[in-house]
Amino acid sequence: MALPAAQRVTYAEYLARAASSDVRLEYFGGEILAMSGGTVEHGRLIARLSSLLSRALEGRPCVVLSSDVRVRVRAADRATYPDLHVVCGTIEKDDEDEDAVVNPVVVVEVLSRSTADSDRGDKFADYRRLRSLREYVLVSQRERRIDVYRRDGRRWTLDEHDSEARMHLDALDVELAVRDVYEDALGPIVG
Repeated sequence: MALPAAQRVTYAEYLARAASSDVRLEYFGGEILAMSGGTVEHGRLIARLSSLLSRALEGRPCVVLSSDVRVRVRAADRATYPDLHVVCGTIEKDDEDEDAVVNPVVVVEVLSRSTADSDRGDKFADYRRLRSLREYVLVSQRERRIDVYRRDGRRWTLDEHDSEARMHLDALDVELAVRDVYEDALGPIVG
């Protein structure tokens, strides 16, 4: 839920409210947005994917960060909490917000009915403004399907993966079986 236009706030005011809030708050162009909680399936998918990525990246200079860590997209005047994001190399923080990362190479969002349109639309448009971002991963919780958008120069291409596919994340040089992502999250895959 956003505040009325007359109550637009600065980023500093947002940070003060976020620090004292009992709910997670996002920021978008002067508006503060309260985030709703997720479903059990949503949480299980995030946990499973976090575990698989962390294992695949073990011993490498990359870190998987959860939705507890804010991402600041300064060019879009936005601060958001992706379900997962990965930073390789040095974690860079925002000049105004020491708790916000500005250099993820991969961002993962688990789609829900309430967020799918934004995750595919305006939020994706804003994430694309991060120079560091190389891949944007959308994980369905309604079907066993993962879409990977990949930066190719100035263009973004889409690779679609069903339950029998293997998903390669070029930015991380990691390959995961889609089946493995869903195995413990939505119940066993039959067949």
